[in-house]
Amino acid sequence: MTPLELLAAAGVTALGATVQGSIGFGLALVSVPLLFLIDPRLVPGPFLCVALILTLLISHREREHIVVHDVAWAVAGRVPGAALGATALVLLSADVLSLLFGVLVLLAVALSSFKLRLQLNRWSLIGAGLLSGFMGTTAAIGGPPMALLLQNLRGPRLRGTLSGFFVVGVFVSLLALAVVGRLGREELGLALAILPGIVLGFLISRYTARVLDRGYTRVAILVVASVAAIVAIGRQIL
Repeated sequence: MTPLELLAAAGVTALGATVQGSIGFGLALVSVPLLFLIDPRLVPGPFLCVALILTLLISHREREHIVVHDVAWAVAGRVPGAALGATALVLLSADVLSLLFGVLVLLAVALSSFKLRLQLNRWSLIGAGLLSGFMGTTAAIGGPPMALLLQNLRGPRLRGTLSGFFVVGVFVSLLALAVVGRLGREELGLALAILPGIVLGFLISRYTARVLDRGYTRVAILVVASVAAIVAIGRQIL
């Protein structure tokens, strides 16, 4: 990679890390498409390495607000959700699944705009985790289902719970890459190259999160979730 490409990649990850550090998700949505254009080798291994570091940093920052049983129930849903997603990839085309993802998220955002409030309990957490695992496996964007369920929580608890949930998911993905030989010295070297962007974005998010916590977090979640859905649908239309 040239110095200009490294700078661009670090800038992209910094932007994505700022978004995720502010509202709890959004790193993949912002960073992955642009990183792939800069250098395809940055995805998925190097990206997932720095994503794990970011989620650990956010989890540590919001550690006092993490509700462990919420994370546990959501993870319980993510595992079978990922298995269902893998099965769907075999049975259905990726185009159909991506379009379905976009429509479902836009529907959820529309319902949220009418102040529809789902009760936060083990069943809703399992359901959101299952949908997150399914969408993450089929469309590479698994954050919106969990974020939409948790949108009415206070900012610190929302970010902490999402980060705890993502730590497990990213770790499992990295383990799978290592097993199939897609996580080695080259991937770790590229991860180190873009790590400064993650650190910079995380530091910036310490301030942007405070601003959003004044009553804007829910709106930011709905906007980012809508963008994720539009991107997924746009892949098939364009």
